[in-house]
Amino acid sequence: MFSSLAAVCSVLIELTPSGKRFKVTALSIVRGKRVTFTVYDVIIIGSGPAGLTAAIYTSRAKFTTLVIGGLSWGGQLMLTGLVENFPGFPDGIFGPELMSRMRRQCEKLGVQILFEDVTAVDVSHRPFKINVGDKSLEARALIVATGASAKMLGLPAERRLVGKGVSYCATCDAPFFRDKKVVVVGGGDTALDEALALASYAREVIVVHRRDQLRACKLLQERAFADNKISFIWNRVVEDILGEGRVEAVKLKNTLTGEVSTMPTDGVFVAIGYKPNTDVFKGQVQLDDYGYIVVKDETKTSLEGVFAAGDNHDFRYKQAITAAGSGAKAALDVAKYLIEHPL
Repeated sequence: MFSSLAAVCSVLIELTPSGKRFKVTALSIVRGKRVTFTVYDVIIIGSGPAGLTAAIYTSRAKFTTLVIGGLSWGGQLMLTGLVENFPGFPDGIFGPELMSRMRRQCEKLGVQILFEDVTAVDVSHRPFKINVGDKSLEARALIVATGASAKMLGLPAERRLVGKGVSYCATCDAPFFRDKKVVVVGGGDTALDEALALASYAREVIVVHRRDQLRACKLLQERAFADNKISFIWNRVVEDILGEGRVEAVKLKNTLTGEVSTMPTDGVFVAIGYKPNTDVFKGQVQLDDYGYIVVKDETKTSLEGVFAAGDNHDFRYKQAITAAGSGAKAALDVAKYLIEHPL
């Protein structure tokens, strides 16, 4: 009756000296296909500041830890230029270098990092199951640190000029535009928050919006309209960003007439919102109307044993340092959970 499965399995079990923590690896061939099964104390999905900080904490606590970093590892800092507001770097540090240092620290502590994307999860019971390609992984606890992605304009020059005048975070990059002329794209709360932050540094801030009225809350609108550094261009979309080594201008298209014009600028801040990277968890843990994970007690999701860290639940701060702190909190909560809830 089992001939159709043709399953062959070899198992390697590793125990810590205490015998309480474990990792089980099994290689099997099912219906002619090689599948890898692994059980960890904790699996962390995401390799930005939240995920890697969590891994540093769980690995130092001697819990077997796997980080599923994704094909594009490192989070938004991999698209960031000089970072001057992360403690410990008085001369600043470039985003990719900061993430490389975090990664090396994890690897030095014995953290395994898998550079593949999660294709499916099943958190209906423990151990939790995570599918990554042909690998089926299991964990006693799960930290979701998938972050949130800034919505992009989708222009060919946009990604090429990230860190060279194109930015998605005024809190991070506004000081680089002191006495400069900058464009903010968007018309919601995010756009006006960015414009107001930039107005403290830039010579001129121009908000470009595709409609003739803003979607932002009234308080932010009042503040922006009252700031003499901030002006508005209505019924326009950014059709292209011009410049080779740096941003030099934007090409604007009138949404009513189709007329195209070029406006010089030193920077473009894209502020059309963020999308939390939580699609794979729809129907599994509670999400809000915008797709952010709903948490209680800072890191706990609606499902026991599943914790959240970073921008996938923090829609307010969106900073590398707050994400790292969130990762540390989630790891500490996971450690307590694993001690109190052994399988």
